[in-house]
Formats: sequence, structure tokens, C-alpha cells
Amino acid sequence: MHRVIAALLAAVSYASLAEAQTSPPTAAQDVITLDEALARAGSSSPSAQAAGAGVRAAEAARTVAGLRPNPSVSAESENVVGTGPYRGFNEAETTVRFEMPIELGGKRGARVGVADARTYRARLDAAIALADVRLRVTQSYLEAVAAERRVTIARDQLRIANEALRVARDRVMVGAVSPIDEQRASVQQINTLTEVQRAERAERVARQNLQLLVGDPINGALDQAWFDRVGGYGPDATVRVEGTLAFAAARADFRIADANVRLARSQRVPDLTVIAGAKRLSATNDTAAVVGVSIPLPLFNNGRASIAQARAERDQADAQQRAARLETEQEISNVQRDRDNAAASVRASAPALEAANEAARIARIGYRQGKFDQLILLEAERTLAETRSAAIDALAAFHDADARLARLTAPAPQFSGDSE
Repeated sequence: MHRVIAALLAAVSYASLAEAQTSPPTAAQDVITLDEALARAGSSSPSAQAAGAGVRAAEAARTVAGLRPNPSVSAESENVVGTGPYRGFNEAETTVRFEMPIELGGKRGARVGVADARTYRARLDAAIALADVRLRVTQSYLEAVAAERRVTIARDQLRIANEALRVARDRVMVGAVSPIDEQRASVQQINTLTEVQRAERAERVARQNLQLLVGDPINGALDQAWFDRVGGYGPDATVRVEGTLAFAAARADFRIADANVRLARSQRVPDLTVIAGAKRLSATNDTAAVVGVSIPLPLFNNGRASIAQARAERDQADAQQRAARLETEQEISNVQRDRDNAAASVRASAPALEAANEAARIARIGYRQGKFDQLILLEAERTLAETRSAAIDALAAFHDADARLARLTAPAPQFSGDSE
């Protein structure tokens, strides 16, 4: 019975392999590169679009901050609809006033300063959103490429397991080995077939995730050559932390807090309202000019509490800026370490793969000729599969660390107030 089951499983696996071999070859398909995926995702990302809307809102707020206060016109009538001589409108005194507020203390310039700082922060948020999109797309792309590679390796391991099962069955039939060899080979073949199915599901999910980020169907092959490329490693040029997005965000928050201190100081100076108008006296049909000045008295709120609050928030932003510098430097060093370690593992995987392939080849020949025990063959195949998987993991770890390093060191847009 177990031979029938093994034969059925082998037939299913051979059919799966035949279907894979009849699919269009990779060379004949359009290759979707990482750059193409990044370009598609950048134009369709909701987070990038939201950040763009934030920039437009900040620019509109900058325009509002630069506007002067509106004047006002008022009209009032006195000595009307009363008693005695004031019963009608004969004794009415009608006054029309024009009031013009005049801002003092540099309030308008302080508002514009805050708006400029917030506009830069919005533009920085847009750059951060785009950098985050690039990181997510790159990570999703490398996961999809790695999943493709794992499917290829799993199918190759299935082909090897099918061949091992055939050899074991032949040797059992001629009485060269115990039936336990066929059972072991059957178990190995079943496990390998399961691994193929698992790898294929992982590949489908990885492609779907990449498609969601890109916004377009991913029908072509992915760039396997990119996945195999590993750049140099070792000491890197010193990264200028001040120019990175990670530090620039904290610095922008400090600029906003510092601008708010100047705005709070300007609020302590009372504004002046100039009044000019005309008064008409109905009784004599005369007209007189009305002039005046209005200024608030800062008796209860003199603005000191607002300045204290703004200064405390600036101190907080300054401390966060210094903390961001330290955290960014640490993260860059850690990611550089991860990338270099992964690159070293990739380079070490080449001789390891060569040795594992040779050991498995010798074990197959030896078992086929009856010189090696089946356990030696199974161990050699297991080592080969693990070495192949480790090589893929090393490549994926390298590209992931390289993408994270690119995100950390992405340059920030220049602030118009910088002297550099």
C-alpha cells in the first residue's frame, strides 16, 4: 500500500514539475526592475499624496499668516425713538466710523516665521513619506524576489527527492537494501513536496503585497540579477547626520518651537486701532469729524505665561533634537554593521554552496552504486537545502539592510533659512 501512495505522490510532483517547465521562460518575460516598481509606487502611494496635500495646506497657511488684519466700518445713531423731543429722528446723531487695526511688535513677521517653519516641516514630511514608500517597496520587492528564488530551489530539491525515491525503490526491488530506505525516501519526497507548496504560496503572497504597493499588476518576472548583486563592504565614508531626514525632522520641530517663542513675545505688545469717521447732527444738519485711538490694557493677561510656555516647548524640542542626533548615529552604525555582516555571509555562501553541492553529488553517486548508506545521502541533501536557504537569507538580509541604510541617510530638503 505504501508503494502505491508513494507512486501517486511521485506522479503528482512530476506533474507539478512538468507544469512549471511548460511556463514561459524568465528570459522571454518582461523583467520588472526595482526602479520601475519604485517609480510606479511613488506616483500612486496614498501616503505620498497625503503628504503633498499637507504641503499645499502649509503653503496656504503661509499666505494667510502674511495677511494684514481687516479694517471695519460701523454706524450708530443716538437720541432716537425716545420720549419728548427725542420721540422721532429729529434729534438723531448718526456716526459712521472707520477702524483700522495696526499690528505692533512684529506680530505679522513672527506669524510668517512660524508659517515658514511649518511649511518646511510639511515639505520634510513629504520627503519622509516618499523615503518610507521607497523603503517599503524595496523590502517588498526583495521579499518577492527571494520568494521566487526559494520556489526555484524547492522545485529543484523536489526533483532530487523524486530521483532519490526512484533509486531507493529500484534498490529495494532487487534486494540490495532494506524497504526502510524506500520509506525514508518517500518521507523525504513528501516533505519536499510540502515545502514546494509552501514556497509557492509565499511567492503568491509576496507578489500580491508588492502589487498593492505598486498599484499595478505584477505580471512579469522580477530582477533576479539585482538580487545577486552585492556591493562592497567595509569602512564607509562618514555620514553627515545633520543632512539626513531623521535628524532634519527633529531640527524642523525645534525651528517651529523657536519661531513660536518669537510669536509669543510679539503678542505682548498691544495693537493699536485708529478710528476715523463722521457724525451728523440732524437737529442742526451739521457734520463733525470723529477721530480716535483704541489700545487694549494688558491688566490680566500680559503674555508672560505664553512666553514661558513657548520657551519650555523650545527647550523640549532642543532636547529631542539632540536625542535624535544620537539615535540616528546609532541606527546608522547598527545598519552598516548588519549590511556588512550580511555581505560577508553572502561571500561565504559561495564556497559553502559549492562544497554542499559536491558532497550531495558524491553521496547520490555513492548511494546509487551501493557504496554509501542512505542516511549519508539524506544528510548531504539536508545540508545542501539548508545551505541554499542560508544563501538566500544572506542576500535578503543584505538588501534589507542596504535599503534601511538608504532610508536613514536620505538627504533632507534644504531649509530656506539655512546659510549653507
